[in-house]
Amino acid sequence: MDGSTRRKPPASLHRGRRSWCCSFAIPPSSPENLKARYPKTDIITKTGPKSFPNSPKSALNIVNRIDPRRILSPGRVSPIDSDPTGDSVRHVPQTQSPAADLTVPRSRSGSFRAPNGSNFANFPGPDAGLGSGDGDLFDVRLNLKGKSGGCLVLETNSAVLCANSAVFAGLIEEFNNNNAAANNNNNNNNNNNCKRNGGFLEKRNVCRIEVPEVENLGVFKQTIELMFEDNITKKLLKIGAHRCIDILEVSAGIMFNKGVISCLKYLEAVPWTEEEEEKLRSLFMRFRFDDATTGEILARLYSRDSVDSQQNLARQLVWSITGCTDANARNELKSLVKGLLSRSSVYEKDQRDLNKEDLLVACQSCLGLLVNLFDETSEDNAQGKVAKEEKGKPLIERVSRQVDNINWLLEILLDRQMAEEFVDLWANQGKLLKLHENASPLVRYELSRVSANLFIAMGTRKLHCRSEARSGLFQSWFGPMLSDFGWLQRCRKGLDIRSLEEALGQTLLTLPLKQQYLLFMEWFHCFSKHGTECPNLSKAFQIWWRRSFLRGSETNAVESR
Repeated sequence: MDGSTRRKPPASLHRGRRSWCCSFAIPPSSPENLKARYPKTDIITKTGPKSFPNSPKSALNIVNRIDPRRILSPGRVSPIDSDPTGDSVRHVPQTQSPAADLTVPRSRSGSFRAPNGSNFANFPGPDAGLGSGDGDLFDVRLNLKGKSGGCLVLETNSAVLCANSAVFAGLIEEFNNNNAAANNNNNNNNNNNCKRNGGFLEKRNVCRIEVPEVENLGVFKQTIELMFEDNITKKLLKIGAHRCIDILEVSAGIMFNKGVISCLKYLEAVPWTEEEEEKLRSLFMRFRFDDATTGEILARLYSRDSVDSQQNLARQLVWSITGCTDANARNELKSLVKGLLSRSSVYEKDQRDLNKEDLLVACQSCLGLLVNLFDETSEDNAQGKVAKEEKGKPLIERVSRQVDNINWLLEILLDRQMAEEFVDLWANQGKLLKLHENASPLVRYELSRVSANLFIAMGTRKLHCRSEARSGLFQSWFGPMLSDFGWLQRCRKGLDIRSLEEALGQTLLTLPLKQQYLLFMEWFHCFSKHGTECPNLSKAFQIWWRRSFLRGSETNAVESR
C-alpha cells in the first residue's frame, strides 16, 4: 500500500501523556467499536465453577474464595462472556447528551481511558498475550456497574493491572489461556481480529471485565488511577482521610497491595474524625491485613488495657475532681466526666460498670471534710483541719464546694441506679446534724441542698428505696429542711423550688400514716409561724387529710369484718 492511501494515526495518539478523560455521551474509540470492519474479539467462556482463595498465602489475606468472575466487595469482577447463546455483555448505552445522562442516574454511562502514549508502534505481536504488552496499550476494558444503576467504562493496560492487582492478574491470565487455545484451533479466523497499522497487521486482543454492584464508581475509578501513580502517598494527601478509607476498601478487595500499604501508612499519620474511626473499625472487621502493616493503626483503634485499669482510671478522675480547688475547672471537668460515665453516653462501650463502692468512698470522704469544716465554727477548732492553701478562703466557699461534690456524685449514682445506699449514709450523719443546729444559717443551708436533691429524686420516681430508708431520711433531715427553706429560696444555685415542694409532699405521702401525721403537724406549725419561709405542702396535706379522716370510716368497716 502506497503512502497516499496509508491511513494516518489519530491526532490524539501524537499527544503527550494526559490525564484521564471522561465522556458521558459516546464511549471512546476502541477495537470493540469497530464492529463493521472487524469481528468480535474472543473472550473468556465459562466451562465450570472455579474459585479464588479465601485467604491466599500472600502478603495480604483479603479476597474470599469465590467465583473468579466475581468479587463480592467492592464488586464482583468477571470477564464478559462472548457466547451469543449465553449471558453476553451488555453494551454501554449511548445517550443523546451529557445533560440527559446526569439527570437520569440509572441510565448514566461513562467512559475513561488510562494515560495515553504517543503511538501504537509497540503493540504486542499476534502471539503475545495480555499483560506482556507496552504500558501504552489499552487492551483491557473494565465495565463498572454501580448499585444505583450508574455505569462506568475504564480502558486501561493489562500490564499495569497484572503488576498491581492479583485479582485482575488472575482474570487476565485466564483470558490469555483461553484465547491462546482458541487461536490454535482457529488459525483461519485469526485474521479477522487483525488491525492494519502503518502498513502491517497486528492482532488486537481486548479483555472485557465486568464489575457489577460497585458501591461507589468514583472511588473504584480513583483506585485504578492510583496504579499509574509513581507516588501514591503524595496523591493521598490531596484526597483526604475519609476518601482514603474508601480507596483502602477497594484496594483490599482487588488485592492492590501497593495501594493498601500506602493507604494504611497515610491513615496512621493523620487524625481521624469519629465517623472515620467507625469506618476503619468496620473495615478491619471485614478484612484481614498484615499485622506488621496495621499494628500502629490497631493500637489507635483498640486499647489493650484491662477492665480493672479502666475502673482505676475512673476512680482517679472522680477523686481528682473532688479535690480540685479551681471552681471553673472543677465545673468543666464535672460536666465532662459525668457525660463520659453516664448510662446514655455515646462513649459507653461493653465495659464493666463503675464500682459503686468507689463512689461511696468518695462520698464519705466529702462528708468527712464537711464535718471538719463545720467544726471550725466552734471556738475549740477554729484553727485546725484545713489545708494550707485553703486557709485564706471563706468557710462558706469551702462548704459549698464539698456540697457540690456530693451532689455531683449523687447524680452519677442516680444515673447508674446505685443511690439507695447513699440514702442510708446521709440519714445516719448524726454528728453533722448536731453541728447543723449550732451553725450559722448562711452556712448550714448548704446541707439541705443534698437533702433537697434526694427528696426530688424520690418524688419523681428516679430513686427507689426501702420504707425504712425513707423514714430515716425524714426523721433526720425534714426539720433542717423546714428551717433552711428560706435560704434555699434566696440562694437556689440551680434548685427548682416548685419541684422540691411537689416532690417533698409526694415522698412524705409514701410513709406510714402515723408518721405522716407527725411530720405534717410539724410542717403545719412551722408554716403557720414563718409562712413562705417554709415549703408549701398544702396539696399533700389535703391528700393526707382525706386518707386519714374522710375515708377512715371505710377502713374501720373493712377491719371489723
